[in-house]
Amino acid sequence: MRVIDELIKVLMPGRILSIQVGMSRTAVLVETAEGQRCGLAASLANPEYVSRCTPSVSKAGHLLEMSTEEIIGMIESPSQTEASIALAAINAFLPKIKLPQTYKNATDYIREHAEEKNIALIGHFPFIEEMQHMTKNLWVLELNPHGNDLPADAAPQIVPQADILAITATTLINQTFEDLISLCRKDAKVIMLGPTTPLSPVLFAHGVDVLSGSEVLDPDAVMLGVAQGASMHQLKKEGSIRYVTILKDDFDLNS
Repeated sequence: MRVIDELIKVLMPGRILSIQVGMSRTAVLVETAEGQRCGLAASLANPEYVSRCTPSVSKAGHLLEMSTEEIIGMIESPSQTEASIALAAINAFLPKIKLPQTYKNATDYIREHAEEKNIALIGHFPFIEEMQHMTKNLWVLELNPHGNDLPADAAPQIVPQADILAITATTLINQTFEDLISLCRKDAKVIMLGPTTPLSPVLFAHGVDVLSGSEVLDPDAVMLGVAQGASMHQLKKEGSIRYVTILKDDFDLNS
């Protein structure tokens, strides 16, 4: 079973209150038995779509008239914008788990483990230049490569060589996660990172060793910030979110 199907199976019941599709982030505010929750995902565009004929969000302006199941079902949409909305909703409805109190993001973890390692990054992250001199090899695979990036279709040659695979959680949106994880060596460490990352132990059962994402501390502030084009850095600076990193080895399955 796909990881996204298993995530959907464990979701809490509830209703969707608001949806914001910002410049770089999508946020969904929900009401559950645990109170209001906010889920985030990257806002992915569809450059091949012609807005007049094939809009990126077919029911824009009417999403709140759809059921929760219909919104979550958009994870299967060919529109990556609609799939982004669905994953933000999934993240909002995931059961809360006990999170570490100390701050750590993916950059910290990779920096601590990068020395003389072969590292493959799925996605172009801002810390790449910083890490370049520390690693044995650092490969970046991108759907839209630039500079020294490699094309995404080089994954079958590159990923099996990696000691550490850092994989953007947007692979859950574009449905490439399973293909990429199947290429990993069994002894490789796999990190899923970015604000789209579902903070759920379900990922640990699908080959991920480290989850590095974000916890929403102030749902209302995040919804407002996303609506006004805020970056994750701005939301963190305002205290609306915090970055968290969860290790499979440290995770208490009873929490």
